[in-house]
Amino acid sequence: MQPLQVIQLSASDPLPAPEMAWDSDSVAPGLLAIGGGLAVPRLLQAYGQGTFPWYSDGQPVMWWCTDPRMVLYFDEFKLHRSMRKTLKHLLEDGALQIRMNHDFEAVIQHCARSPRTGQSGTWIVKDMVQAYVQMHRAGYAHSVEAWVNGRLTGGLYCIALGQAVFGESMFSLQANGSKLALAALIGICKAHQVKWVDCQQKTSHLASLGAREISRREFLAHVHHAKTLAPIQWEFLPIYWQQILNRSC
Repeated sequence: MQPLQVIQLSASDPLPAPEMAWDSDSVAPGLLAIGGGLAVPRLLQAYGQGTFPWYSDGQPVMWWCTDPRMVLYFDEFKLHRSMRKTLKHLLEDGALQIRMNHDFEAVIQHCARSPRTGQSGTWIVKDMVQAYVQMHRAGYAHSVEAWVNGRLTGGLYCIALGQAVFGESMFSLQANGSKLALAALIGICKAHQVKWVDCQQKTSHLASLGAREISRREFLAHVHHAKTLAPIQWEFLPIYWQQILNRSC
């Protein structure tokens, strides 16, 4: 068997087709290419073909398209009883406010500093932060922020191309902060008929919320179609909570 070769990109090279990613029997399942930088056009090309960057400090940019792919279907989202009670209480008290794109840079910095189980560092390195701030300024990266009694308690950021939504990272400064932001993301997405958000890789936490794996073929077909649809209006309306609270878990 011929050893696998790593495709190295210059800044002008297009990404290879996602189907060329290393398979599940390789040493790095899902690895597609390395290098090429993180300019906005590169990131748009990558997400438009279901590919994402993931690497650590001191490594080159590494591009991935895993098979299977972890996604969270919004109709399968599990709002557990305790979280439902917390959400209702905050809404009844008028304590919870959801802000969209209010302070994207603070959100991504909190995500970069958030400790991860089994990880000593972060994949949201300085160059990654700068790149996604540029994506935000270009209108493609968005923050969903949960503010309780005027204080930021948690949030997340994502990429959106049309109605293809790619979740990136979440953080909590208080208990359930990230879950409040995720629930809000689901509410606004359901209001725009978006079916699911990309979660990239499997984790037990995501699985507990209802996320599951689908084939890369199915994932890419969805992205190809969803990115051509009318974009989401990133404004959260209180009525969107009914998308979450009026469904059974």
